[in-house]
Amino acid sequence: MAKNKEQQVSTVRQAKHGWVLSIIFGILSVVWILPILIVILNSFKRKAFIFRYPFGISSAKLSDGWDAFTAGMKQIFCGLQNYTNGLRQTNFWDCFGNSLFITVGSVLLIILCCSMCAWYIVRVKTKGTKIMYTLCLFSMIVPFQMVMFTLSKFANMLHLSNPLGIIIVYLGFGAGLAVFMFTGFVKSISLEIEEAAMIDGCTPLQTYFRVVFPILRPTAVTVAILEAMWVWNDYLLPSLVLNINRYKTIPIAIQYLKQSHGMIDWGAMMAMLVLAILPIVIFYIFCQKYIIEGVLAGAVKG
Repeated sequence: MAKNKEQQVSTVRQAKHGWVLSIIFGILSVVWILPILIVILNSFKRKAFIFRYPFGISSAKLSDGWDAFTAGMKQIFCGLQNYTNGLRQTNFWDCFGNSLFITVGSVLLIILCCSMCAWYIVRVKTKGTKIMYTLCLFSMIVPFQMVMFTLSKFANMLHLSNPLGIIIVYLGFGAGLAVFMFTGFVKSISLEIEEAAMIDGCTPLQTYFRVVFPILRPTAVTVAILEAMWVWNDYLLPSLVLNINRYKTIPIAIQYLKQSHGMIDWGAMMAMLVLAILPIVIFYIFCQKYIIEGVLAGAVKG
């Protein structure tokens, strides 16, 4: 009886703690998403009212009457005017195409090359593979600022200042995290599965593409999400490598909304920020369930 009472008390305490944690994390989630909501709200406001009423939806108060409140809303908001101005000033769709090409190409190349590299490192245990793995981990530690000027010089020398060339640069900088995650997952794959494929007549490439890579799918999706969010939102690397007079990504185009003498069209900038984050947020929402699955799968050895 005493044990049952202790279990009941423990269950009640856990339930109470669960409610408390839910409230705390609920408040934190609201605080975390509030800046995004403010950006979306201000993307529909006239430029003169963005800083005057950054959190408001009307220049009048409800106490002034409903008619005055709605009239204040009409005064503040300008519909889609900020979006049309931003699309025109930034040449958004060309920049969107550049960002999409660079992001998709970089992510596909990182997944293909790094997954094969991780498989080779795990299965071929030599000093060379250990050094290769150590170098991949080391690339995650070195700050980008240490190599950015050298990188910019070599990119110009090798004629990589174009969307196709920067994909190769992203492969180098994204390989560290990708190889680390793929290596952890490959260790959990039973070697007998690959040996059975070899006995059935599969070559190493056939074994990889028909047996190993399908098993790597959870980690591949996780890597794709993390790398896509990084490449899509990156500003510094494209600004150093790309010929921005011909090729602009979305972050660079938004930065160009800053005019001379510090003048900024904040309405257009807010609108373009919304359009910039929308594709990657949609991509993340559809694929977020694979993140925890891929991380946990890579942490468990079979």
